[in-house]
Amino acid sequence: MTQIVLASASPARLALLRSAGLDPKVIVSGVDEEAVTAGTPAELALTLAKAKAAVVARDLTGALVIGCDSVLELDGRAYGKPSSPEEAVARWQDMRGRSGRLLTGHCVVDTATGREAAEVGSTVVRFGTPSDEEIAAYVATGEPLRVAGAFTLDGHGGWFVDGIDGDHGNVLGLSLPLLRRLLATLGVSVPTLWPRP
Repeated sequence: MTQIVLASASPARLALLRSAGLDPKVIVSGVDEEAVTAGTPAELALTLAKAKAAVVARDLTGALVIGCDSVLELDGRAYGKPSSPEEAVARWQDMRGRSGRLLTGHCVVDTATGREAAEVGSTVVRFGTPSDEEIAAYVATGEPLRVAGAFTLDGHGGWFVDGIDGDHGNVLGLSLPLLRRLLATLGVSVPTLWPRP
């Protein structure tokens, strides 16, 4: 059985893979995300995903390493995790009533062959119009400080997202359909990765 390795500390990504029948080993890459720059938000998400996968893959053999990174694109700028509660409040005040694109870079490295497949998933997110009091209460939960774009769909933030256009998993940090296509590019069929009964 091929070992699956998730090069991410994200509990949401791990939960998505587990709910879809995989049980990956988690190895956090340690890539300094703040030190990486790129021309566009999509390029940034993909560059970070590739860097995370590459760092973890270099010490492994016979594994499929999955690296991901998410950013929110709003007005052409990339927003990762807010650095402070004040930044999270300001971000939400700017996002409310608007739409942004949640971009998740995906990279899979097959350490047995050295081959790599990578692509960016994009989902439009339509933000609601929470009051200043609701924003303050949400930021006080601490959740927005732990996630790209300062929101989640599957936690407290779900109350303040009116809808999405695209794959909800991509917003959570990993698109299963996109990952399946990347694995197929490397000659791997997803059902072969499921545990045998």
